[in-house]
Amino acid sequence: MIQQRKKTASGLSRRTFIRGTASAIAGFSIVPRHVLGGTGFVPPSEKVNIAIIGCGGQGRTNIRALFEQADAQIIAIADPIESQNLDSFYYKGAAGRLPIKAEIEKHFSAKTPNYKVAAYEDFRVLLEKEKSVDAILCATPDHLHAYVSVTAMRLKKHVYCEKPLTHNVWEARQVARVAKETGVATTMGNQGHSGDFIRQTCEIIWDGAIGDVSEVHAWTSATRWNTGLTGRPQDEKLPEGVNWDLWLGPREPRGYSAALNPVRWRDFWDFGTAPIGDFFCHNFDPAMWALNLRRPLTIETSAVGPVDSYIAPTAGLYTYQFGPRGNKPPVKFTWYEGGLKPPRPEAMESNAQFDGNGILFVGNKGMLSCPGWGGRSKLFPASRDKAYQRPPPSLVRSKGHHREWLDGCKGGPSPSANFEYGAALTEIGLLGLVAMRVGKRLEWDSENMKCPNAPEADKYLKEKYRAGWEIPA
Repeated sequence: MIQQRKKTASGLSRRTFIRGTASAIAGFSIVPRHVLGGTGFVPPSEKVNIAIIGCGGQGRTNIRALFEQADAQIIAIADPIESQNLDSFYYKGAAGRLPIKAEIEKHFSAKTPNYKVAAYEDFRVLLEKEKSVDAILCATPDHLHAYVSVTAMRLKKHVYCEKPLTHNVWEARQVARVAKETGVATTMGNQGHSGDFIRQTCEIIWDGAIGDVSEVHAWTSATRWNTGLTGRPQDEKLPEGVNWDLWLGPREPRGYSAALNPVRWRDFWDFGTAPIGDFFCHNFDPAMWALNLRRPLTIETSAVGPVDSYIAPTAGLYTYQFGPRGNKPPVKFTWYEGGLKPPRPEAMESNAQFDGNGILFVGNKGMLSCPGWGGRSKLFPASRDKAYQRPPPSLVRSKGHHREWLDGCKGGPSPSANFEYGAALTEIGLLGLVAMRVGKRLEWDSENMKCPNAPEADKYLKEKYRAGWEIPA
């Protein structure tokens, strides 16, 4: 397994020492180790021992991505739900502790007969007992992201956490701080950030292809799962194999409801972050990176449907005003969800670029659009895109989202979607939700984490936690 950068008496890390020793010994070896192990063999000392926390649909998606990395070894999992059917959702199939445990063991048994994975209800027990875990991947519902991530980082575990990185703004600040203090390798699950296309978008904008950008629009077609529901859902009978109190974690006790689990929890303020939480970190990412947008000055919202104390609206419009950055002009950014979209520019010949998820940059010399998740960008009109000579790469290309994280776990460069970046991206999206819940235009004092014109926003910037579930200091 990968050790956490422990120093020897000489100041060398264990891994550096092992690597140097191995190089010296290699001259006397008759047959290289990788030949003895067969094609694709990765020695145990080079593998990263990973625990998966959260075995729902997104946890399963990440597990399958890790299967493609020869040095990723999943040795433990944790989830308060034994098994659940996801056929009613886009994930499909079965998830939960038992199905995920079986899938992992089947995969690794192909090379290691009778491979076993330790399975736990409570991730805290997992971290206490499984001392050989090097890193954890968190794919729980949003309300547990910060608690899981900070707990693991305090134990010097490397952390991959799904987006949004946290459930509130204060948590985003804490997670970024602890990541910096502990120095572990971190990544947020906005996978498009590690693609070539988002880098190309940045390079095109930096090349001046559309001039100075003063307006950006991004959108998602996603809406609520519980489209007809308002208020608190009614309690239902608890299914077998569900530890509901553990699932609630930092939230106050309440009854089980299928309106909350599986997947539909995202609609509710206590657990999820609405469509903006689901897709903002994907679709705003190119703008934040290319334009260096970090601290909005104001945020204003409007909703389609009711905004009550339990559940988010079915659709929303969010407008952020960012100030100048150096010699660059202010930027107005608008987020659309639930089917809302900006007007289609005349230069955009087709509605195709407006489908599903996307982003549109408006500059004083032209426009550029790209699909969600940092897809391939296009200039408008199409004839201009065809004639435009894209600039040579200036950003280092990624080897892959999970690959970056694993390399970071093994002492390589910090992943490009690390928690410093992920926390800033998450915070901007979450500020929109604060404005939606407060119901008025917010002025944002980023340095003091306050809304000077709306002190009532404080309770949404930092939430209350159930006793015993406070974010570890």
